[in-house]
Amino acid sequence: MITKEFDTIAAIATPLGEGAIGMIRLSGSDAFSIASAIFKGKNLEKVASHTLNYGHIIDPKNQKILDEVMLGVMKAPKTFTREDVIEINTHGGIAVTNEILQLVIREGARLAEPGEFTKRAFLNGRVDLTQAEAIMDLIRAKTDKAMSVAVKQLDGSLSELINNTRQEILNTLAQVEVNIDYPEYDDVEEMTTALMREKTQEFEALLTQLLKTAKRGKILREGLSTAIIGRPNVGKSSLLNNLLREDKAIVTDIEGTTRDVIEEYVNINGVPLKLIDTAGIRETDDIVEQIGVERSRKALEEADLVLLVLNASEKLTPQDRELIKISQNTNRIILLNKTDLPEQIESQELPNDAIRISVLTNQNIDQIEERIKQLFFENAEIVEQDATYLSNTRHISLIEQAVESLQAVNQGLEMGMPVDLLQVDLTRTWQILGEITGDAAPDELITQLFSQFCLGK
Repeated sequence: MITKEFDTIAAIATPLGEGAIGMIRLSGSDAFSIASAIFKGKNLEKVASHTLNYGHIIDPKNQKILDEVMLGVMKAPKTFTREDVIEINTHGGIAVTNEILQLVIREGARLAEPGEFTKRAFLNGRVDLTQAEAIMDLIRAKTDKAMSVAVKQLDGSLSELINNTRQEILNTLAQVEVNIDYPEYDDVEEMTTALMREKTQEFEALLTQLLKTAKRGKILREGLSTAIIGRPNVGKSSLLNNLLREDKAIVTDIEGTTRDVIEEYVNINGVPLKLIDTAGIRETDDIVEQIGVERSRKALEEADLVLLVLNASEKLTPQDRELIKISQNTNRIILLNKTDLPEQIESQELPNDAIRISVLTNQNIDQIEERIKQLFFENAEIVEQDATYLSNTRHISLIEQAVESLQAVNQGLEMGMPVDLLQVDLTRTWQILGEITGDAAPDELITQLFSQFCLGK
């Protein structure tokens, strides 16, 4: 494949700060000449591709040595961007990496935009749009299972499924066109209404099955927004600290200690949970606490999962009963805390699946993990081997639109509409699927997607 001609870009590819190694990456047709102008060592034009070369970075103006480096040389097209790539590995530090970056820019490189290296990989055919998005998913993965989903998408499993479906749709459209343009050819298979229905139902079933993975995939990618609610002093903050394995929230016997929403991520059985420790929901005259209580109510409304904590050593209060009522239509797990004390709560008023726990003695905390698995994964394996998952909101939305187009085709068939008119909706399905891989994505969408990447990636 012939790569497109772009200018040479550069960026720091490692996090700023103190570290063992800092890397400045260059990509483009002038990458070698720019690096050669500031590198004292071997002749970069003569060294083998994909090698590390020892030397020094020197400012050409005053011959000042900036750093001792290992310089990576990768010649097109066998690189991530399919362009010439230079990677300058310096000693990690803010000053030295910034100074070398400014030096390569003075020598003719341009500061890369966020995600521009990956964007060039896409534009040069190295990856498609789903694989490019998988790179960012891999970077942002918070658990090993989320990482597995991203790696599988990066390998092209979703792309292969989408591309194969688009090809089948294209074959079907071609048969329609042949029958329209050359009806006198008896040896051409006639695209009958029955065959059209069979094909569209096949496509719809395939995409609908893919959509069934969306809930699980999106949870693995983005995590479950989990609100820990309850009246003051029932053990919400203690539960948060227990799940986090650290003292993140302040725990006291004084009601109203938690006055704001505390958010932290935790890995529960491979699923990232965004735990939201809310202020105890109660009537209060304290203005600051009132704001926290209001935020708690909002967190309850927006949560994917609600952990309702009740004090098992006390009788139910009107506040408890109100919380039970307002959370009944959510994905809720009721936790009866403080079971290390004599039980006083009226358990007959509660659902049978309430879990008795003691945060103090760590009793039955593992049952929370099992209940989450039952609620969101229907007792199946969280990540099934060789399964293709939809996890990206953009992909999910486009697949839903594609299914709607296929349903429109089937509805038209039921109404007796001519097959050649229905090919418009089938063509739209083909185009929508092309937006997923980038084959039919508008330039504005591509620019917007890559702008979400970090600088230097």
